[in-house]
Amino acid sequence: MSKRTSIQWLETAEEHDYPAALSYLSLFFDSPTASRYVKQLKRAPISAFKAKDIFRASGLSLLGISNSHVEKDRRKIKSGIKLSPLLLVRAPANGRVIIADGYHRLCAVYTCDEDAVIPCKIV
Repeated sequence: MSKRTSIQWLETAEEHDYPAALSYLSLFFDSPTASRYVKQLKRAPISAFKAKDIFRASGLSLLGISNSHVEKDRRKIKSGIKLSPLLLVRAPANGRVIIADGYHRLCAVYTCDEDAVIPCKIV
C-alpha cells in the first residue's frame, strides 16, 4: 500500500473495544484498577498521535502483515472501512504506554504509513 492510502476512522471507540481493553489491562493491574482505567477511557476525549510515536512509547514490536488480524485490518483500510481509535494507558512506572486495545490496528496502519496520525483515547 502506498503512503497515499486514506485511513478512515470512527469518531469514537466501538463498544466491544472496552471489554477487550479490560481483559488486557487485567494482565497488568488488579481488577478494580483495570476497571477504573476502562471507565476513564470511556470518558476520555479523542487525542491523536503518529503511529511511529505510539510504537516508540509502547516499546512493542511491529507485527508483520502475515498476522491474520493485521491483514484483516489492512483489508479494512484498503476498502475504506473506518477503524476504531486506539485505547491507551500511560504506565509511568515502567515508562511505557500500554496499548489496551488496538495493537493490530496500529500495526496495520504503520505498514501503510508510519507517519499516519491515529486517533486515540489516552489516560
